[in-house]
Amino acid sequence: MPDRIELRGLTARGRHGWFPHERENGQLFRVDVALSVDTRAAAESDDLTDTVDYGSLAERVVGLVSGEPVRLVETLAQRIADLCLDDPRVEAAEVTVHKPEAPMTVPFDDVTVTIRRART
Repeated sequence: MPDRIELRGLTARGRHGWFPHERENGQLFRVDVALSVDTRAAAESDDLTDTVDYGSLAERVVGLVSGEPVRLVETLAQRIADLCLDDPRVEAAEVTVHKPEAPMTVPFDDVTVTIRRART
């Protein structure tokens, strides 16, 4: 069973959304990432190069969120999962994108999309 590295609450302003005002004005997004990784080599060597550098990954995830806009949160989540799986040590990734300022006509706390992707 693989180990798990999690990043929770990565926050950035993005211009993702279906409606023109979302793409023009932007809004807050939060991202949670859970990675399935075998951390035994890193635990034995005590060397960052033997594991996922979560600081660097966090910066790249925030770069995706604040970068080129997409219309659907599902597309953003997939791009983040693809980024995580670029590291060959990552066996699987679970990505949750929070859109707490989604344009809805009823009161709500949050809208999330969660996807799970694994190496094939």
